[in-house]
Amino acid sequence: MTARVSWISWTPTKATMLHQVDEVELVETGVRGDRRFYLIGERGRLLSDKDHGALQLVQATYDEPADSLVLRFPDGSEAGGPVMRGEEVTTTFHRRARPARLVVGPWSEALSAYIGEPIRLVEPGAPAPDRGRDGATTLLGTGSLGALADELGVEAIDCRRFRMNFGIEGLEPHAEDAWLGRRVQIGQAVVAPTGNVGRCAITTQDPDTGRPNLDTLKALARYRADVETTEPLPFGVHAAVVRPGQVRVGDPVALL
Repeated sequence: MTARVSWISWTPTKATMLHQVDEVELVETGVRGDRRFYLIGERGRLLSDKDHGALQLVQATYDEPADSLVLRFPDGSEAGGPVMRGEEVTTTFHRRARPARLVVGPWSEALSAYIGEPIRLVEPGAPAPDRGRDGATTLLGTGSLGALADELGVEAIDCRRFRMNFGIEGLEPHAEDAWLGRRVQIGQAVVAPTGNVGRCAITTQDPDTGRPNLDTLKALARYRADVETTEPLPFGVHAAVVRPGQVRVGDPVALL
């Protein structure tokens, strides 16, 4: 079976609900528009679904030409409008200092009311993937999902738990691990996997509720304990974008 793109996901605001889409543009900094904004607490530290699983139930939609953002909450309420940039602040992003600008508008107030503590929406000056440009995008084989489901004794695992950009069908379980240091064509783009994606407590959460209901970490520690890896509890890979291009669901994926 030829390896192909099985799913594509992204979100304009880190930690919020993923969009499952049919096509994206892959650029040097990753999927165009992915994680353009992120959330911080009172002291400037990055907030994630580990802090507030309920953020996964908030749908963020960004209109790039209009520079407009809408957040839709589970109760049907919305906060939206044109994006205005305020003062620059120093944020703590995965233990590193990162400058960003406060996003002025109704979003921070609405998010704070929803979560029950102060939250601020910010935008970095330039797209900045979690692992830098060496980890601009992420890939996960559906065979790996199947192997983890077997280990956990469940019928299937929702791919959204792992918040990856691209799912790849037609691979043996964890075949993507062997792509490190190679080049891979995915649709019109070419990527170079540079490391394993280590997993955290977010993967234990149900994407539809934000509550933990599956012990993915214990399972990974049990059956992936002897795997040589760049990050603990590996599941999927992150990659640099060598050649930008369009990627669609159903596009072939091949080692070069």
